[in-house]
Formats: sequence, structure tokens, C-alpha cells
Amino acid sequence: MGKSIIIVLFKEQSIRIIFTSFGYMKAHITIKDLARELNISPSTVSRALKDHPDISPETKRVVKELAERLHYKPNLLAQGLRKSKTNTIGVIVPELVHFFFSTVVSGIEDIAYSRGYNVILCQSAEMYEREVTDARALWDSRVDGMLVSISKQTDRFEHFQELLDEGLPIVFFDRIAKGLDASHVVVDDYQGAFNAVEHLISKGCKKIVHLAGPENLEISKNRLNGYKDCLRKYQIEFDESLVVSCPEGTYEESKRFTNILLNNIRAIDGVFGCNDMAALGAILAVKEKGIMIPDQIKIIGFSDWQLSNLIEPRLSTVYQGGFEMGQSAASVLIDEIESDKEVVTHIQKIISTKLIERDTT
Repeated sequence: MGKSIIIVLFKEQSIRIIFTSFGYMKAHITIKDLARELNISPSTVSRALKDHPDISPETKRVVKELAERLHYKPNLLAQGLRKSKTNTIGVIVPELVHFFFSTVVSGIEDIAYSRGYNVILCQSAEMYEREVTDARALWDSRVDGMLVSISKQTDRFEHFQELLDEGLPIVFFDRIAKGLDASHVVVDDYQGAFNAVEHLISKGCKKIVHLAGPENLEISKNRLNGYKDCLRKYQIEFDESLVVSCPEGTYEESKRFTNILLNNIRAIDGVFGCNDMAALGAILAVKEKGIMIPDQIKIIGFSDWQLSNLIEPRLSTVYQGGFEMGQSAASVLIDEIESDKEVVTHIQKIISTKLIERDTT
């Protein structure tokens, strides 16, 4: 008969005694232990224990029976520390030099300060590892909640799921973590893209390039779907060779890809950039080849960055309301922080876009 092995872990002056599965005993059973035993996610266990309406009665029954059998008790000390408000919210953005994100942060601060909250700002620099570090640092700083826009590299979300399981309110904005039980605030990327392509078609374009964003981001997928569906509506055949992913998101990258397309496909008469930087690269490539804008090729972007109204020719684009998004995301988060409900109903808020016609179309 095997003997149990005792491992003692010291962390933040607490002691946890763990026995191996020979006898499955612990000094303190956690939600993760219940989840592992039942082969379900910790978030499902957490919601089942709180009688969340999205969890089936059978799952609630199984979870509560196991919790009772293993003598699960909530960590009241940890919960008490977390419920001691700091009136501080954490914000993680991919990069601050990005005009859109700087306007979002302005909107966040506008609402946060008016409601008595301070803001701690982190930027992931478009790196997954740094995003994980930022999330942990904000948690250790005992923020009351987080606002997050994920990096281009992020394709798994365990670091945020763990915080949600601990009861930390998180609201994702613009670039969201799809599949997590959390509130989202986004612009209508699909409709904005559809309107942009429809605008090009209304100006006579039939061979339209799409300089697409990173393939793992939901905003890129939604804008690509808007592009495809608009072509379908106007019975223009979708040509996969006209869609180029621009994962770096720089104007140099989009300029390079536009040059390649112009050298190989002479009939191009329109370009839809996933953002204004992509559209700027297309403008530079087209101008260097001596092609007239908008007479021979029309170009439209997405975001309405400050530069879009300063370059020559001035860029047509889709306004996506960064300041309004920041205000909305901050309001949703603070409402969740201040809610006295045991189970908070998460929402998805969609902000409308607006097409702005300038010289490039």
C-alpha cells in the first residue's frame, strides 16, 4: 500500500499541505481542485457554487456534492482582502503610441476619475508573455478590476481565466478574449468594414484589395467577413489572392504587400485597409508607381487616426470612436465592481461606426 507524500508550500505567509491522489486530502481545497476532479473548468465550478443561471441544475448538484464531500470552504481571508477596495482599476493595452488606444485611455480616465477611481496603465507591447506579467502585476497591486485589450500574439487566455475565477471583474475592449465569461465593449467591426467596401463599390470599384489584420484577432475576422459579405451582396466574386494579412501592422509592411499586388494584378481599383496605417502604406505604394488617387485606385482605412486627415491625399476611413469606447468600457467595469449582486450578468456592448469620406475615394 502506497504512502501519501506531503508537500508544504509557503507563499505570502500561508501554508498549504497537499497529499497525493493516494488519499486526496489537502489542508485547503480550492476551486481548481474541484474542477480538476470533475474535469470541468474552474469558472464553471465557481459559477455553479454561486447558482449562476447559465449553469445546469445537474452540474450545480454534482459540484455542490463534491464540495461538501471534500469539505470545500471559501478562502474567506483572501476574499476579505480582495473585497477591501482600493478604488483603483488596471488597464492593459497593446501599445500607447497607437493613436486609437491613446484615445481609448483618455475615455477610460474620463470616467474613472469622475467616479473616484485611479488608473494603473500597462502596455503589453503586443507580446503575450508581457501581457501575462502585466495581468499578474495588476492583480498583486490589488486593483478592483481590469480593462484589457489583448496583444496580437495572444491566442490563449488562462492568465485572465484564473483572475476571473478569483472573482476579479474584467472587461475586454476592442480586441476581446472570446469564450471567457466576461463583458466586452467593441465597435461594430463587421458593419464598419461592410460600409467601407460598399463605399468603394459605389464609386465604381470591382477589384478590391483587403489589407487584413492579424488572423487570430476577432476584429480582423469580423472586418474580413464584412469585406466578403459586401462583395457577395454586389455579386463580385471573392478572390483570395486579393486578401493579404499584415500581422506587423506597420505602413512599411502594407506598402511592401501593396507593391507586390500592383506588380502582379494590374486591374486593382480599390484598397480597404484593416486600419489607417495599412491604408497609408497602400497610398505610399500607389503614389510611388505614379498611379492617380482616387482616379485610378481608391483607398479607405479604418479607425480615423489623427494622421488620416493630415496626409496627402486625405484618407477616407471608418471612425470607430476610441474615446467613447473607453468611456463605455470604464462604466461597465465600475458598475460590475460596485454591484451588490452575487452573480453579475456580463454584457456585450457594440459601438456604431461612421464612414468618413475624404480625398482618397
